[in-house]
Amino acid sequence: MKHSIDQETVGPFAEPMASAIEACVHCGFCLPACPTYNVLGQEADSPRGRIVLMKQVLEGELDEQDIAPHIDRCLGCLACESACPSGVPYRDLISPFRSRNSVKKSFLVRLRDKLISLTLPFPGRFRWALRLASCSRFLAFLLPGPFRPMAELVPKKIPSYQPLKDRYPAKGEKRCQVALLAGCAQQVLAPKINQFTIELLTEYGVEVVVPGNQSCCGALDWHNGGLKQARKLAENNLSVFPADVDWIVTNAAGCGSGMKEYGVLFEGTDHQSEAKKIADKTIDVSVLLSQLDFSKRAVGRPQPKTLRVAYHDACHLSHGQHVRSQPRALLQSIPGIELLGINNTEMCCGSAGTFNIDQPEIANQLGQSKAQAIADSGAEFLVTGNIGCIVQIQNHLQKLGSPIKVMHLVEFLSRHSSLA
Repeated sequence: MKHSIDQETVGPFAEPMASAIEACVHCGFCLPACPTYNVLGQEADSPRGRIVLMKQVLEGELDEQDIAPHIDRCLGCLACESACPSGVPYRDLISPFRSRNSVKKSFLVRLRDKLISLTLPFPGRFRWALRLASCSRFLAFLLPGPFRPMAELVPKKIPSYQPLKDRYPAKGEKRCQVALLAGCAQQVLAPKINQFTIELLTEYGVEVVVPGNQSCCGALDWHNGGLKQARKLAENNLSVFPADVDWIVTNAAGCGSGMKEYGVLFEGTDHQSEAKKIADKTIDVSVLLSQLDFSKRAVGRPQPKTLRVAYHDACHLSHGQHVRSQPRALLQSIPGIELLGINNTEMCCGSAGTFNIDQPEIANQLGQSKAQAIADSGAEFLVTGNIGCIVQIQNHLQKLGSPIKVMHLVEFLSRHSSLA
C-alpha cells in the first residue's frame, strides 16, 4: 500500500501518510467518537470513511474535488485517535492531505479564508479587524453567506490591549525557566489568560520569558491546508524561542497541539531536527503546574460556599496532547470545589479553530449539544483550557440563557486558590 501513493503529490509526507493509512483496520471504533458522524450519520463523514477516501485519491482512483466536502467537514479534533485500538496517527494524514491544496473553492470562500489567514494569526491586525467589524454589526445581514458566521462571532466588547514584558522573574527560589507562547487570537480576545498564567508560574518559582518577536504557532494554517504560511510562522518561532529554556509553555490547547506537531510540519526539511526539539519542549500550563506540585504547595483558601465546577476537555488537550487528569487534579486541590461530570465530555464543542466559520451548521449543533450538557450538569462554573472552546461555549450558553460562568483553568485557579 505504501508504494502505491504518488510521492510527487505529497512529497516528504508520503511515508507518514502511508503508515497512517496502513494502520487502519476499518474496525469502526472511531465512528461513535467522531462529531461529524454523530451529527450526519454518514460513513464518508467518519474517520474510517475519510481514510478510505484519502487513500483512493492518493492512489489516483478518485479526484480530490469529489471528496472535498467530507474532508472539509473534519474538525481535526483527534477524538478518533483516542478511540482507535490500532493507534492510527490520524493527524499525520489529515493535515498533510489538506496541504495538497488542490481543491477549487468559490471566490467568496477563498476571499474569506485569505482574510482569516491575514488577520487572525496577527494580534495587531486581528484587533483592528474586530474593531471594524464591531462597528458594523448591524449590517451583518448584508454580508455574503460565507462571511456571516464571522460577523456573528465578533464580541460585543473587545478587551483593552495588555502588552507583555520580555521577562518575569521567579518569586523566591528559581526552580526553572520557561518561554511562554502568547498566542494570537487569545491575546486579543482574552489577554488576561496570559497574565494569570504568568502570575501562577512566577509564584511557584518559575522565571517566564516572553519572546517579543514570536509569531502565531502556525496551527491554524497547518490544519486548514496552508502549509507554506504555517511553516513561515513556525520557522520564525524556531529562531526566536531560546534553546536553553526548560520548557515552552502554552495555555491554549490548539497552540500546544500545533507546536507538538512541528516535527510533522517540517517533515523532510532542514528544520526537522530543530522542530522536533521544540515539539518535545512544549508543555501545557496545567502539566507544568502539576509537576510543580501546585496541589500540595497551594492549599486553597476555604470557599464561602461549595462551588460546583464542571471541566470541559478541549479536544487538542485531551486527544491531541493526552492531558486529562492534570487539570482535574488542580481543580480538586482547592477546598470547597465539587467537580461535576459532563455527559459525553469527550465530544467536541464545535469550535475547532475556524470550524464554526467554515461549517457553521455542524458547529452550531455541536455547540448547542455541549452547552445543554454543561447546563444539565448543574455547574456554576465551566472551566477549560482553550480560548476557542471558551468563545464557543460562552456563545451557546448565552443562547440557552444559562448563567454559568466560563473560565480558563489558570483564571479559575488564580481567583480561587490561596493566591487570590
